Amino acid sequence: ARLAKCYRGWTAVELNEALGREPSRIAPATGNPKLDLVARLADALEWEIGDVARGIWCESARESERETEDFAELDARAQHEHRAGEFTEMQRTARAMQGAASTSRERAIAANRLAGACDGLGHYAAAVNAVRDGLAEQGAGADVRLMLTVNLANGCYTLWHLDEAHAIASSVALALDARTRSVAATRIERVACAFAHAIRGHCARRMLARAPSAEAATLADEAARELRDAGARFRELHEEHGDPQYAGLAFPAEGGGIEAAVAGGTLDAEDALACILDELDRFVDIAATASPQRVEGAGWWSVFGANIALRARLASADEVDRTLAICTNKASEIAEHLGHWPIRERTFTLEWLRRSLRGRLDPTENPEWMLDADDVRVLVGTMARFPHFRRTGWEILDRSVVAA
Repeated sequence: ARLAKCYRGWTAVELNEALGREPSRIAPATGNPKLDLVARLADALEWEIGDVARGIWCESARESERETEDFAELDARAQHEHRAGEFTEMQRTARAMQGAASTSRERAIAANRLAGACDGLGHYAAAVNAVRDGLAEQGAGADVRLMLTVNLANGCYTLWHLDEAHAIASSVALALDARTRSVAATRIERVACAFAHAIRGHCARRMLARAPSAEAATLADEAARELRDAGARFRELHEEHGDPQYAGLAFPAEGGGIEAAVAGGTLDAEDALACILDELDRFVDIAATASPQRVEGAGWWSVFGANIALRARLASADEVDRTLAICTNKASEIAEHLGHWPIRERTFTLEWLRRSLRGRLDPTENPEWMLDADDVRVLVGTMARFPHFRRTGWEILDRSVVAA
């Protein structure tokens, strides 16, 4: 409130009128202001409502912070929590790292750890904001800035900010391509370069859905080339270091390359779908698969297969529907097994497209979608995480029947 008063140059009376509060009632005894006050403060400051709420919350949190621990110990703990998939604990550790950080480099590293935790929890916009905070630090070091930049590209890609993600990934790939061909390249540079090519390729692949026909061939060629390059780089890293994460990253790059090859006309759609469905047959019992990275890759292969079926002219509408059903069912199974929000978003979108297609082909068919409480919970969570999906989410809710 003091900031708003200063910013507007208001008297105390003018401030109270703008906030709709008397001096003694600016905030309740609990210290947690009501939504209307937060909204009025946002108007007065010309801030976003979320930024005002976050500022109030962070101020409250700072008052209850415990003593900070050693930064190096916290960083080691955050890395262990990341490998173990303990993202809620990692988020707390990253916050403690921010409190313990005393240099630009440490603040940038803490921001990167926080971004990793937010990404693991499905808070993708928060992850992008954390990465941007890290990149704002001067003197963080080239290695940390490289990690942050690649993570920024990936965050933008996850949120479907494709133009931004493509531009950032292209910049990283261009800067590192020549260096990674030399023996002087570090492991982190090679990983970042492979990741940049993968993001660039996947962005081009996704851009196919909105591209005019004159640009589609160029995008398809770029996607196929970049994903083939990324897959080869990750395979090479896996052979050298034995890290299953690299094989896990190569797998979806190779599957995305199949989709791009079909779009570019260099691979027949039915042959591609036969290859994809044959691969998915290896994941009948996903709980028995040792590698979660491999299972995630199978989820993306399911998405690629559904994309191909939607675009391709298969033998019949029934064949398209059958293939879409197989792919979306497998993607949904994997998404629920892993708690994977980006695959959940694709599953809902593709299933909605499948049902809409059936309705257009046969107007007598009932397009209603039966949802239970768990379905609604996941749908709402997906809408929260992906702003571009909200319109589709509302359409699904409007056309669905929710079981009591």
